[in-house]
Amino acid sequence: MQSVRAVLIDIDGVLTVSWKPLPGAVEALRRIRASGLGVALVTNTTSRTRASIAATLSAAGFPVDAEDILTAPAVTAAYLAERRPGARCSLLNSGDIAEDLAGVALVDEADTEAVPDVVVVGGAGPEFDYAALNRAFGHLQRGARLIAMHRNLYWRTDRGLQLDGGAFLLGLERAARTEAEITGKPAPAFFETALTRLGVGPGEALMVGDDIESDVLAAQRTGIIGVLVKTGKYLPESHRAANGEPDHVLDSFADLPDLLEVADR
Repeated sequence: MQSVRAVLIDIDGVLTVSWKPLPGAVEALRRIRASGLGVALVTNTTSRTRASIAATLSAAGFPVDAEDILTAPAVTAAYLAERRPGARCSLLNSGDIAEDLAGVALVDEADTEAVPDVVVVGGAGPEFDYAALNRAFGHLQRGARLIAMHRNLYWRTDRGLQLDGGAFLLGLERAARTEAEITGKPAPAFFETALTRLGVGPGEALMVGDDIESDVLAAQRTGIIGVLVKTGKYLPESHRAANGEPDHVLDSFADLPDLLEVADR
């Protein structure tokens, strides 16, 4: 692929499952790095900061650092700063991502008098109990805007598929009669931010993901070459029911260097 100068790569389900490397993924990324191609890891993961993700991947042998990683929380912080500066935000998320939300004014949920301007929904976990969801519903009824880091319904762990924030987001939207503003994948701005960081145009980049809608087809709609891998959350039925067809389908990320015709080094 002579036109490709950079590769955008989802993490969960593509490079790792439950943060454990998938077979051949480390070596494949090393080959891509050695070829001189630009690399950006673009993830809707909302349970960890960029620094934490980089440390985990590096310890597993992946040649990455925090600057290579673009997360939904980091993009959300930039989105809020640009579109809703100074907004008071109620955060519903599993995991400590405060470092990547620098500058965001988070309200203290213990303060019953707090009136947020925005409800921000991230990745699901034990924090998504009735009390938290009902509190978010109350904020929305009182006029708060709804922003979501992604719409992912589920993701794959070493225990199988697990519910994600998108499943709860649908309920909040229906109940509050509103529609969330999405900041992570599949939002076009997310991919555009990655391209800007890499200094390439859409036709010079390739996106690899296990989610046919949010990763692959969304990228293709922005002009990026899409590659679907049959690992992680990939399901044949989701592939068949999708609203389009990936440019390429691979068994795993380990096959990407051969598609790119990257030489062994």
